[in-house]
Amino acid sequence: MVLHVSADNCTDEASTLLAFLDEQRKGIRNALRGLTDEQAATTPSASELSLSGLLKHVTEVEQNWLAMAGCDIEPVQRTEADWDESFRLVPEKGETVASKLAQWEEVARKGAEFSRTADLESTFPLPEAPWFPKEDVSLRWVLLRLITEMGRHAGHADIIRESLDGKNSYELGE
Repeated sequence: MVLHVSADNCTDEASTLLAFLDEQRKGIRNALRGLTDEQAATTPSASELSLSGLLKHVTEVEQNWLAMAGCDIEPVQRTEADWDESFRLVPEKGETVASKLAQWEEVARKGAEFSRTADLESTFPLPEAPWFPKEDVSLRWVLLRLITEMGRHAGHADIIRESLDGKNSYELGE
């Protein structure tokens, strides 16, 4: 979905990065518009991705990156035993699309507050994991990483939603 970032929202580097990040978040939120939890959990393609699973994933990803960068936010800890839950809602734990959207909004709010006051050039080492390079990254890098992550998954969300009911991003936009 092509969304617009107003130049009025881009008064400095942090606000510009946050405006582009929110633009991508809107694509995912829009894809969920008007769906029940059951519809959002369906997997209409060869992939196991669902809209509610994508929502949970991007919430956890954003939360974890912000925590690594120093934001006062609790990271999500996953083990092999519950790794599969990172891409699906667990109703027995009270997870719904509405609750995940509210959680994501809170994560985004805390992240924006942190990013507007922190030094974008401050760096931290990535944790030891096979999927991370052995290097230090900056808060600026994290925000750019989140923009690409959200953009990638907003595209997935578009395809899933069109596969569900034929609605496209333009019809669903805010």
